[in-house]
Amino acid sequence: MNDNAIKPIIESVEDLNPVEAASLLGVQPQEAIRDVLAALPEEQALSIASHLPGSVSPEGADTVALVSDIDVRVGDIMSPPIGIALADTTVAGAIDDLVHREMASEVTYFYVVDTSDRLLGVVTLRDLLLNRPGQSLSDVMTPEPFCFSPDTAMSEAIQSALIRHHRLYPVVDESEKLVGLVYGWQLFESVASEISAQTGTMVGLDREERISTPILKAFKMRHPWLQVNLMTAFAAAFVVAIFEETIAQIVVLAVFLPVLAGQSGNTGCQALAITLRGLTLGEVGDYPVIKLLRKELVLGALNGFSVGLIAALGMWFYAAGSGMESPFALGIVILIAMTGACMGSGVFGVMVPLTLRRLGTDPAMSSSIFLTTMTDVVGMGLMLALATVFLL
Repeated sequence: MNDNAIKPIIESVEDLNPVEAASLLGVQPQEAIRDVLAALPEEQALSIASHLPGSVSPEGADTVALVSDIDVRVGDIMSPPIGIALADTTVAGAIDDLVHREMASEVTYFYVVDTSDRLLGVVTLRDLLLNRPGQSLSDVMTPEPFCFSPDTAMSEAIQSALIRHHRLYPVVDESEKLVGLVYGWQLFESVASEISAQTGTMVGLDREERISTPILKAFKMRHPWLQVNLMTAFAAAFVVAIFEETIAQIVVLAVFLPVLAGQSGNTGCQALAITLRGLTLGEVGDYPVIKLLRKELVLGALNGFSVGLIAALGMWFYAAGSGMESPFALGIVILIAMTGACMGSGVFGVMVPLTLRRLGTDPAMSSSIFLTTMTDVVGMGLMLALATVFLL
């Protein structure tokens, strides 16, 4: 989603509290949610993301898909259990335990266990207030509460959290022994971290880098991809060098090179964005690649021809006003080149992430670097080749 489209949304949510911001943001398309959270400060994004489940689609498919590839288990983020009580503890005893705690607010539930620490049930603070002091917790507890295991995958945990909306979840091992607790916000922190990482990976930014990363470490993370970008830029420069004589004789072409590169680059980025979204949400497997390529090829032709007409008209006026020969032919060259470049960039926008995935690489990693090079080479090469053939 482009910056102009998300800027008003960012301005709307940045001054709201997390609940209100999540409510407002939750009705936006998935790509808008991703872009807005990536643009906000990390702590604010995490806080808003933790309240998103009630606002996003009921099935939560998009949210789960965002973390489907994250190699994190519940056991990696759980905290030590607190609020543990034996089954024969009375309501009065539990309240006394709560009153004498230094941080009573840290207890959300009492987890009822047996002498082997096997989880039997859960008691809310409301249960304590509404029952008689002499009753045992085993009489007032909710038996067999929902819980995670330490090996529960993040995508599965997120799916469960979207359905239940609990603040805190117990974690038990194979013997049903209570081994930890995990907060709802910890689960959705993974979503926000993934969202904030995706924007950077497209330009070669390591997922692990943060604003606090030391300079030398950040340099090691960023620099290799800048070298790759330099090598690919040489490829585009080589194409221009091949047609140096053409540019020298028809100088006006140099004026339109950035126009062509910009339009074809934007077309490619649109195709790239929709392909990455399809990969993230698992839609590519159900949608034939050939059909997707055909769609982007047709869209590239339609968009390229539409903007090419305007660019061709601009070339005709510019060339005629400059006293150059064959202004009409120059306009036709621009029209054909723009159409062809946009068609090619649409195809590259699909093939780059699919190829990276086939090679076992993160599909989002540095896609824009390779896409920009390919669109520049094809677009500039096509325009200069057409000018050489028809005008020289």
